[in-house]
Amino acid sequence: MKKAIILFNLGGPDKLDNVEPFLFNLFYDPAILNLPTFLRYPLAKLISNRRAPTAKKIYEELGGSSPILKLTTDQSNVLEKKLNQNDDENEYKCFIVMRCWHPRAEKVINDVKNYNPDEVVLLPLYPQFSATTSDSSIKE
Repeated sequence: MKKAIILFNLGGPDKLDNVEPFLFNLFYDPAILNLPTFLRYPLAKLISNRRAPTAKKIYEELGGSSPILKLTTDQSNVLEKKLNQNDDENEYKCFIVMRCWHPRAEKVINDVKNYNPDEVVLLPLYPQFSATTSDSSIKE
């Protein structure tokens, strides 16, 4: 059996120029700002614009980007290797979805469809279930 494991997490900007768009994606999420779109959009723009300079300074201290994708990729690679090492009856392939930055769900879902698994397992990497984390990711 072919099994797809989808690890999902919040994500983070991959370079300083993407801090503000990442923040916009975060605050535009209806699970974060539960407002009608016509109010949520300008408010998400305002918050992301105001918070971007401070957030950029923090990401500069981290080397200019968020480490979350690299760390999640490392986890994914180790998990996939271990699963395939210990199970001769199944083939496992891990995929990564980030809620507020790349890789986003729409693209990854197409990759999973192309893999054509018999089973899909969602594996949230959030520390606990929340409407603003796991639930928001599942809805996307």
